[in-house]
Amino acid sequence: MEKHIVKADGNGAIDVNGQVSPVTYTVSFKEGRGHSYEVDIRLMAPRDWLLQRGFKRDAVLVSQSGARIPVYHDGGSHHDGGSHHHDVDHHGGRLDTSDVISIELTARDDSCTSEGDLMRKYPEFDAAV
Repeated sequence: MEKHIVKADGNGAIDVNGQVSPVTYTVSFKEGRGHSYEVDIRLMAPRDWLLQRGFKRDAVLVSQSGARIPVYHDGGSHHDGGSHHHDVDHHGGRLDTSDVISIELTARDDSCTSEGDLMRKYPEFDAAV
C-alpha cells in the first residue's frame, strides 16, 4: 500500500560558510513506520553562488520555523548509465564547474514522532494538511 505524500513550499535562507541568501524550498512528508514521519527537504541553489562561497558538499537551510537543517549535494549530477559505479562521482562528491548550473540540495528528517511535532518543526505544512 502506497503512503500518502504531502508537499508544501517554504521561504527561508541558505547559509554557506556564514554567508546567507534567501531561498525557497519544498518539504514533503509521508507516514513512516510506527508513529514516525519521513520528511524530505529539497531546494535549488545556483552553482556559481555556492562555489564563490566555498561550498563543498553541505550547507545549512534556515527554515521558516528558524530551524537550522543541514542540506547536502549528493554529487549525483555525473550519471554514467550505471556502467562504472566506482567512477560515477569522479570528484569526491564535491561541487565544481562541471556540475549543472542549478544544484539540488536535500535533507531527510525522521525525528518527528507525532503530527503535533511535525507541525511545530515544519509550519509550512499548516496550509497543506
